Amino acid sequence: MSHGVGDEFQSQTKYRRGELPRGGLDWVSKPETYKHYPLAPRLTLSSPQLTGNASLWEALAKRRSVRRFQAAPLPEAHLSQLLWAAQGITLRADGYAFRTAPSAGALYPVETYVVVNAVEEITPGIYHYAVEAHELEQLECGDFRAEVARAALDQSMAARANIVFIWTAIFQRCKWKYRQRAYRYVYLDAGHIAQNVVLAAVALGLGTCQIAALYDDEANALLGVDGEEESVLYMTVVGRPE
Repeated sequence: MSHGVGDEFQSQTKYRRGELPRGGLDWVSKPETYKHYPLAPRLTLSSPQLTGNASLWEALAKRRSVRRFQAAPLPEAHLSQLLWAAQGITLRADGYAFRTAPSAGALYPVETYVVVNAVEEITPGIYHYAVEAHELEQLECGDFRAEVARAALDQSMAARANIVFIWTAIFQRCKWKYRQRAYRYVYLDAGHIAQNVVLAAVALGLGTCQIAALYDDEANALLGVDGEEESVLYMTVVGRPE
């Protein structure tokens, strides 16, 4: 049987009894938990609503992939709610700020970016979610529908959606503790986050579709990340179903 890169990755990142990595953690070199764009304009988001809408069980039953969306813009409050569902802080205790989605070792290597196509009160463009303050950092203004659709393996639903979530990983945040095993964990973390957004979207009467098929270099270039220290993992499109 021939073995490719994926097979080698699976083999080389296994934990084997008696062969676990040894040694303590170098706390001095621990990466920063939050990414900031200090020169970017900041947009304060509406406070998330923690009650109401569909129950979890209804959201699970209604979840389907949606690829066609209405053109009308979404309320800003919907974007705020979805961002909080993705990675909002729910508890501060013992020096940690725990979030809506679990993360291996509470290291939170995944960053949330959004391409806003049509949201009320928010200029179209590319934004980074500042988790700690529940704000958006404005990276680029303009219509990026064509660019994000091309990066998403030429899937036009990314151009038709109101919002495109793009998740990256800053690998060293997780590698600091878990070394090569970290590459497994960042994808799991991204999946947890995306599922939160999916269920929150259903509760708001919205539709989503997850995109793992993407042109990596084009997606990284869209966000201005290097593809090595930080790289795109996953996308989700969100809008009101037709």
